[in-house]
Amino acid sequence: MDDAVARIFRAEYGRLVAVLTRFLGDLSLAEEAVQDAFTTALERWPRDGVPPAPGGWLITTARNRAIDRLRREASRDERQQAAMRLLEADEPVEEHDVKDDQLRLIFTCCHPALAPEAQLALTLRLIGGLTTAEIARAFFVPEATMAQRISRAKAKIRDAGIPYRVPGASELPGRLRFVLAVIYLVFNEGYSATAGEELLRGDLCDEAIRLGRLLHDLVPGEPEAAGLLSLMLFIDARRDARTDEHGAFVRLAEQDRATWNPDRLDEARRLLRACVERNQPGPYQIQAAINAVHSQAADAAATDWRQILALYDQLLAVNPGPVVALNRAIVLAEIDGPARALAIVESIDLPSYHLFHAVRADLLRRLDRNADAALAYQAAIARCENVREREFLERRLKGLRAN
Repeated sequence: MDDAVARIFRAEYGRLVAVLTRFLGDLSLAEEAVQDAFTTALERWPRDGVPPAPGGWLITTARNRAIDRLRREASRDERQQAAMRLLEADEPVEEHDVKDDQLRLIFTCCHPALAPEAQLALTLRLIGGLTTAEIARAFFVPEATMAQRISRAKAKIRDAGIPYRVPGASELPGRLRFVLAVIYLVFNEGYSATAGEELLRGDLCDEAIRLGRLLHDLVPGEPEAAGLLSLMLFIDARRDARTDEHGAFVRLAEQDRATWNPDRLDEARRLLRACVERNQPGPYQIQAAINAVHSQAADAAATDWRQILALYDQLLAVNPGPVVALNRAIVLAEIDGPARALAIVESIDLPSYHLFHAVRADLLRRLDRNADAALAYQAAIARCENVREREFLERRLKGLRAN
């Protein structure tokens, strides 16, 4: 029964908080009501069984608990009185209302007035239903620090009067960018953990894809939402091939492509085809297209590098930045050789990024400049906080010294 409640908690938590926030006008009060409802579920469901519609049962129970909580308050400010009137109106909750509420909550969590780390924490807490402890572990900070971060973010939403609404048509493209970025940050942290013992955090990958599906369902006409979901699915299809049986990192060129997930790839391609038909390319769609080209090659040698280079040129035009330029240089090395690529890499300013030094080291190695390559590998190792990635770089350095 605890497992059943846990599954329902993860599936329904964001929906419930979204609905209760509309009624109560306060994120903290909404969370408390939802948590009260799940506490009640843990007491009653083992005896009575899981109801046929657990989401509806939980919404009703959460509303009742919120009313009880507000009635017990010795004094009520204007906000609490307004919440009481809304709750006691017993307004029915329609499915389209729930979707609207979820969309409102996503845009509230990812409001540009909040710091990026606060957006990330709130999205995982309120939409994803992750516990504060889970979020803290995922990003390697103390639980108390993460709890304070979430509390301050909710207080800022309340005190600054950040609206609980979907942005208007003129605002939507800019605001959607923050939402997409937060979801992609979650995915990247899962697929290539910044620090820690493991290269992959499958739970975060799964959560990001779940959030991506939710957003795509809520804004089906937004091609970049579909593009992000496609991109994550293309990359996640390679999850099992990215590490060996010992958990060691395996480069894309050396992966066993027979182990790539065909269902993930098929879904990603369907989403990407729909994006192409809309003909409104954006950064996530272009990155999805790059990964689609990789997925079409039977092995690394069969990769259409010129097509990938053309896509990187397009990506650099719409989303210029040093990391995109670095990735483009890696592709260029496959077409024109390491010397030309190295000249471009040397012009990129990413001194604290360990992958910059790793790419530079590999290009120097291919040019037989082993002494320079060794120094670059050492720089990459010094800046890498993930144990598995660092082990890979150390193996490359050791192999270089052995030659």
